[in-house]
Amino acid sequence: METTRELGARLYDLLKSVRLIKQRRADDRPSVPLGLVGMLTQIEQLAAGAHARELAEHTGLDPSTVSRAVASLAAHGLVERRADPTDRRASCLAVTPAGRAALADTYGWYGELLDRALADWTPDEVAALCSALGRFTRDLGSALGGRADPASAPGGEADLGSAPADNDNLEAAR
Repeated sequence: METTRELGARLYDLLKSVRLIKQRRADDRPSVPLGLVGMLTQIEQLAAGAHARELAEHTGLDPSTVSRAVASLAAHGLVERRADPTDRRASCLAVTPAGRAALADTYGWYGELLDRALADWTPDEVAALCSALGRFTRDLGSALGGRADPASAPGGEADLGSAPADNDNLEAAR
């Protein structure tokens, strides 16, 4: 029980740090609105011509949440809606060149931050952290009865702007 309490305290500290990181990134690199790096990353990762409903299914987010996020990204010129050639009533989402540039800048910012934070860590320590975090998020997903890997749900709390392979993978941003 004491271990569980200690883990809870460390998770609280981690979430606090993530909130501070997100705010600092938004202040330093405002090209992507606060909280939307993950959503923009997922739109980039989905096959060209993805619909908002597919994005909602992929992220596990409510369609209204996805709709608001896409509207904000579009208003900032980071995403565009294109007419679906197979269904004129629907639109497809695509990251704009400005959106790709903003993501590259964001990934660079996170990479520099992680390089500074992990400067005294050995590669084995970084690998162990990545492995433990991966297992922990998978096991949390299983315990919640949901998706196998909640870390792959973009636009969530972490929003650490990682490389395209995995939205919230800290190491991928390095």
